[in-house]
Amino acid sequence: MNDSYQPIACDLYDYLEIACLHHYQLRIELTDGSELLAEAVNTAITANKEEFFVVRGAGGEQRLRMDRLLAITPLNAGASFGRVLLGNARC
Repeated sequence: MNDSYQPIACDLYDYLEIACLHHYQLRIELTDGSELLAEAVNTAITANKEEFFVVRGAGGEQRLRMDRLLAITPLNAGASFGRVLLGNARC
């Protein structure tokens, strides 16, 4: 597996920002096949340009590398979007 960071498609990044803005509760699917339920908190970028999606779940706050996100689905009633497929979509 190539471990170097691959940016997600720019238009998909907007969905992550909207989720953070509204603190959506999400079902997050990762590229390794795992899933978690968490609240969208923020996005972050490291000095070497890796981007992270910051979420808060039962285990506390964690950073998920954006290129390891497969899909997000808001669980809030009236969310402004449905399931968004993020995996394999790059800038």
